[in-house]
Amino acid sequence: MTTSVFLFATLDTKGREAAFVRDLLTSWGVSVTLVDVGALGAVTVVADVPRERIFELAGTSAEAVRKNADRGEAVTKAAEGAARLAREAHARGEVAGVLGLGGSAGTTIGTAAMKALPLGVPKVMVSTLASGMVRQFVGDKDIFMLNAVVDIAGVNRVSRQVLSQAARAMAGLVTRFGPAPEPDDRPLVAATMFGVTTPCVERARETLERAGYEVLVFHATGTGGQAMESLISEGVIAGVLDVTTTELADEHVGGFLSAGPDRLTAAGKAGIPQVVSTGALDMANFYAPESVPAKFKDRIFYRHNANVTLMRTTPEENARIGTDIARKLSSAKGPVSVLLPGRGVSAIDKEGQPFDDPVARRALHDAIRSGVRGVEVAEADLHINDPDFADAAARKLLELMQPSSSSITKGNQEAM
Repeated sequence: MTTSVFLFATLDTKGREAAFVRDLLTSWGVSVTLVDVGALGAVTVVADVPRERIFELAGTSAEAVRKNADRGEAVTKAAEGAARLAREAHARGEVAGVLGLGGSAGTTIGTAAMKALPLGVPKVMVSTLASGMVRQFVGDKDIFMLNAVVDIAGVNRVSRQVLSQAARAMAGLVTRFGPAPEPDDRPLVAATMFGVTTPCVERARETLERAGYEVLVFHATGTGGQAMESLISEGVIAGVLDVTTTELADEHVGGFLSAGPDRLTAAGKAGIPQVVSTGALDMANFYAPESVPAKFKDRIFYRHNANVTLMRTTPEENARIGTDIARKLSSAKGPVSVLLPGRGVSAIDKEGQPFDDPVARRALHDAIRSGVRGVEVAEADLHINDPDFADAAARKLLELMQPSSSSITKGNQEAM
């Protein structure tokens, strides 16, 4: 089946620029499917996929959007339609890559289509917003953001250079293939780590690698957790060592490193083995001290560095987080084991350290133990970074990943 580069642009305002990029690609032998994601203005270039189809995929019509004349709603619906178009075309084997052109609206729409596709599909976004904060556009995907430098308003001396760079980049991506799978590629295990849980994860990783697995370590900074969940959903992960669930604290408390409400759900939905712990749930993350909301002024803080301020979570917050963990894990379709470190969940949550709080730890762990259903829970009189704890976590995951693991009896245990 023939594949092509899907080029997304609002052809009422970016038609000339999109045609310039399309013509460059086709002159090099790259097939292009031009997609119009505009709504309110007149079309200036004929699209291969008209806007009517985009809004139909979003459950509405171009006419309804025009009559409503709400630009924000038009962008939202165009993004929904673009994402569905990309996802369905990729499922049919038609997508070689995705290229987008735009300002804030075009970037929102183009990257929505890109985020609907798996890792490895080439994705290039030419955007007037690419020199600023782009997390909301990139998310957990492998998207190249190219700064437009000038507004995408005509093909001029500057935009011609930038647009041709985008075309050349996409041409290279779709004609120069990435590395093929190696015959000795090992099964993948995903693991989560923070600086304050590094000793645990590093030791567990060594054990898993000796057992024949390749370990992908994700930095639990919001995007890290999102990336892991995404790869799990794509079916490339054999097991999960989710030692560091700290992003849940940011989600519940209001820190800056949340991975969203769906964190800790992908492995359960996929039915793959997972070992879960409570690493770094003693903290919510903020940037410099002045970034901390005023409502938290009386809390306990730890200055990790000039740009990172940590706030100790309270017993009440820990209880809510534990309840959330229990609810999510109870619905898992595959084998799950929860390992609780009774002597501390991070490098600064232990005797003599600034976040040591046995009451908060107990609230967290009790909420998990009392809330889970059909999940094995074991607590050890160890700190999370103790070698014995890391060894136990790695051994448990290896056990769960064995074919016979589904027959393991689940229940609560008082100690490992």
